Formats: sequence, structure tokens, C-alpha cells
Amino acid sequence: MSERPSLDLSDLPTFRHGPRSPTWWGTLGFMALEGMGFALAAGAYLYLATLWPNWRLSAPEPNHWPGTIVTILFIISVVPNHMLHGYAKQCAIVPVRIGLVVMSLLGLAPLVVRWFEFPALNIYWDTNAYGSMLWVLLGLHTTHLITDVGDTIVLTVLMFTRHGYSGRRFGDVGDNVFYWDFVVLTWIPIYLLIYWMPRLG
Repeated sequence: MSERPSLDLSDLPTFRHGPRSPTWWGTLGFMALEGMGFALAAGAYLYLATLWPNWRLSAPEPNHWPGTIVTILFIISVVPNHMLHGYAKQCAIVPVRIGLVVMSLLGLAPLVVRWFEFPALNIYWDTNAYGSMLWVLLGLHTTHLITDVGDTIVLTVLMFTRHGYSGRRFGDVGDNVFYWDFVVLTWIPIYLLIYWMPRLG
């Protein structure tokens, strides 16, 4: 009995970028879950703030400079991040390698500053509810930052090996760019809550 294929799929691409990629949707779902965690933490912060007229509970104001430097670094990183995405769509191996190295450094830089950011809160996590919420918000975002930087570094190393020549890796770069945007965007409201909302009271 002879067999013949009913449809030849050999010419279809082995990977896609953006919504055409299943991993993009997985990354989107992951961000939705994590975004809900951020929303719950911010909601708890705002709820507690409504219970006390003096929300800082007599605690000193946090030093906003480390957080502001982190914010500036994040904003600066958006441009090379999207340039990297363009190179990944073109499957340009050399620019992608350079872009990943740049993004690895731009991911490590906020982590270095954040080492000084926790003490700059001027309160310990167990002092009171205000201190606990500051540490939860900053700690939650730091966890996501570490996760993305780790992923970027691993992807950078892979792109310098024979695995980097796999088309699928360029799709992974696009997903990494997508997630970095999430890390940057979620930081903005957290930055405002931690450093500027207490100053409005």
C-alpha cells in the first residue's frame, strides 16, 4: 500500500516572532500572572495608606535618588532593547550578539544600584506596615529583574555558541525583549508609590 502526503509543510518557517509564536503567548500569560501580583501588592499598599492619615507612620522619607537612577537606567534601556528586537527579526547574528551584551550590562546596572536602594528606604521591613510594604514592592520587582537579567545572560551565552545559529533563538530574543518591557513598565508605578506618594501627604 503506497502512502502519499496530503499536504507538504516543509516550506513553513520553524519559528515566528510576536503573537505568531506560541512562546510569546506563554510569556504574555506569565506577565499577566505576575502583573496581578504587582497589582495586589500595590492594592495592599494603597489600602493601608487609607487607614493612616500619616501613612509613613513617622518613618523618615526614603532617599529617592537610587530609585531615580534605576528609573533613568530603565528608560535608557528601552531604545537598545527595541533595536535588538529589530535585529532579531532580521536574524542578524552579529548585531543580536552585540545587543544582548548591551542589554545584559543594562540589566546588571540597575541591580548594582538596587543594592544601595534597599538601605535608602530608611526603614527596615519589620519596623511597621509601611516598611513592610516598601520592602515587598521593591523586593517583588527585584525578583523579576533578577529573573530577566539571568535569562538575558543565558541567552547571550547561547548566541555565542553553535545554538545561536538556530532560528528559534532569534524568537527567544524577541520574547526576552517583550519581557524586559514588562519589567520596565511595572517599575514606574512602583517607583511613584515608594518615593513620591508619601511625599504628597
